[in-house]
Amino acid sequence: MSAKAAQGLYIVHLSMHGLIRGHDLELGRDADTGGQIKYVVELAAALAQRAEVARVDLLTRLIADPKVHTDYAKHLEAVTDKFRIVRIEAGPSETYLPKEQLWDHLDSFIDSALMHLRSEARLPDLLHAHYADAGYVGTRLSQLLGVPLIFTGHSLGRVKRRRLMATGLSSDAVEYRYNMRRRVEAEEMTLANAERVVTSTHQEIDEQYELYDHYQPDQMRVIPPGIDLELFHPPRQAPDRGDQPAIITEINRFLRNPQKPAILALSRPDARKNIGALVDAYGRSDELRERANLIVIAGNRDEIASMDEGAQEVLTDMLMLVDRYDLYGSIAYPKHHASSDIPAIYRHVAKLPGVFVNPALTEPFGLTLIEAAASGLPIAATRDGGPTEIIGNCSNGILIDPLDGDDITAALLRLLKDRPFWQQCAANGLTGVATHYSWDAHARTYLADVMPVIDKSGRLFRPAHRQRGKLYHDRALFTDLDQNLLGDPDSIPAFIELMRNHRTCAHFGIATGRRLDSALRVLRRHNIPEPDVLITSAGTQIHYAPELTSDVAWVRHIDHHWTPPPKIRQILAGLPGLKLQPPEQQSHFKVSYYYDATTAPPIDEIISLLHKEELSVNVTHSFGQYIDIMPVRASKGLALRYVMAGWGVPLEQTLVAGGSGSDEDMMRGNTLAVVVANRHHEELSRLTDLDSIYFATEPHARGIIEAIHHFDFFGTCRVPTEDKGEPPRGAAA
Repeated sequence: MSAKAAQGLYIVHLSMHGLIRGHDLELGRDADTGGQIKYVVELAAALAQRAEVARVDLLTRLIADPKVHTDYAKHLEAVTDKFRIVRIEAGPSETYLPKEQLWDHLDSFIDSALMHLRSEARLPDLLHAHYADAGYVGTRLSQLLGVPLIFTGHSLGRVKRRRLMATGLSSDAVEYRYNMRRRVEAEEMTLANAERVVTSTHQEIDEQYELYDHYQPDQMRVIPPGIDLELFHPPRQAPDRGDQPAIITEINRFLRNPQKPAILALSRPDARKNIGALVDAYGRSDELRERANLIVIAGNRDEIASMDEGAQEVLTDMLMLVDRYDLYGSIAYPKHHASSDIPAIYRHVAKLPGVFVNPALTEPFGLTLIEAAASGLPIAATRDGGPTEIIGNCSNGILIDPLDGDDITAALLRLLKDRPFWQQCAANGLTGVATHYSWDAHARTYLADVMPVIDKSGRLFRPAHRQRGKLYHDRALFTDLDQNLLGDPDSIPAFIELMRNHRTCAHFGIATGRRLDSALRVLRRHNIPEPDVLITSAGTQIHYAPELTSDVAWVRHIDHHWTPPPKIRQILAGLPGLKLQPPEQQSHFKVSYYYDATTAPPIDEIISLLHKEELSVNVTHSFGQYIDIMPVRASKGLALRYVMAGWGVPLEQTLVAGGSGSDEDMMRGNTLAVVVANRHHEELSRLTDLDSIYFATEPHARGIIEAIHHFDFFGTCRVPTEDKGEPPRGAAA
């Protein structure tokens, strides 16, 4: 056993969207509260039961919307003695947002999660992000903390984009509805940073992750999810009629002959789940209708008109098919069920005896298939995706073509008519699930696969809290140079005077793409006192006053997975529109080019080329004409957060003046930010809706002064009542 396992691992899972709690999961309530929520909660609980694990936390978004249960507004939920759900505010917590609307609030979540994790007694040994949005969060936290990252995609953006466009949606419509570009960008970035990618099936690796530029199959591990075999089990005895669960009574009230065998389908009302094709196949087959009832559990609803557009369409189409084929008395579609009802529904259908069917157009895994199998039900399932491996492992059913109604009908009739075959499938399913799909087996395999990554993490730098900054300094102001601060020399003295007048409470920092020597020359030329900290070379170097001490720990931190510049230059050699900047703009951690948008490939294609070469890099594009390629852990924003953590200054009390693409990650999140009038560049157009970012009407230093007054940045400045000694050298000195 490794030293880390001996002391007990601390594992943090990240899941951003949906309604997450440790009990009575509202599965199927909406598109964001699906099977991945159940997966994350049950995985965390299973890991917490292992002796090697000291604690598991699941970080998610706090939601105080009066339309949802108050459980989701609790900051802390103790699920077991070793498993907690920690909810963090990000964005409008009083509103439950769908995942497509969360992107602009994820940076705030990152900053708040960072503060939470650093306040704990120890940093986690492992971060595990679920879905693209949590992948973005996990990548940033991993970069900031030096903690290894594991990723599970659950549903991938490139795959979804293809399927949506196959339905007739235009590329623009897909982007507008699903924010697909940001989702795919996040997935690519996460794959570039993750030490392991956990999938449920080989099909995900071979046919889905293969679509990504940063496809690295040697880092991927197939670990099928498990289920609670105490909860999902076959019927043990015929229940007393008086003890029949309420959900079964509700189902039976739809049916003319509720004792007939039943075909059960269970999914959320999503077009990809293909419910309409099942109902149509059932309605067109007199033999199928004669032999069995149809039970469709399609999420929860109060009224269809209040549901989202996609769910409305699916349920309306289903009801029209019921009416077309006059299926009244033969089909049940209850409006409500609890997650605790699901095992009873499976057992009820197994006892009739019946069949479980999953007719989805594609199914990444198929957790309901395992639940049904563990409950003693044979299955008929789509041949696209995870069901092929489930039925391959368990030999408990038939694969179907979800686009062929006759094929669906034939599979269901065979299972319903051939009793020995039904019994063999049911028995095989019970054995197969116990062998391949228990949570205990999953947790054991999971820890064996990630332990080498955790053990290596001792070589990763974890930023330590350096000594706090100056006495009374509880805020900081950072600005870029050149056009941001220096474009109007006449306004610089007023800015310097304002900083001097508040030297007792504010740090002053510079964050620039220039090298240190170049930045110092410019500062001296304009008589700007030396800052408390200089973040230079676009975030790859940090130096502190008064001796311009280099932060060597930061250098060790960003060296992780860095590829030396010669290889990067070799890969990009010959691309039109790219020209290396002069040697004074290059460094060991920064490769800089001039970029001519009229002849060069789009930035996305350049990033894609680097990813295909398996390079983990950060690429920034500034002013439409410059490109910097740096280590994946290096940027102005990451360096700023590192410095602020060392000084103990809250990001909410940090004002950042920026205005190009390289400044964006400094300005997102919990920092206050200003874009001065001369820097309203289109690269920052995505920031216009963020309340914490002020777009000044004045240019250059005057714009920064305008923002200081707008935010009342020095309004609560602490002034010492007695001389505490000469403050350190710097702009605030």
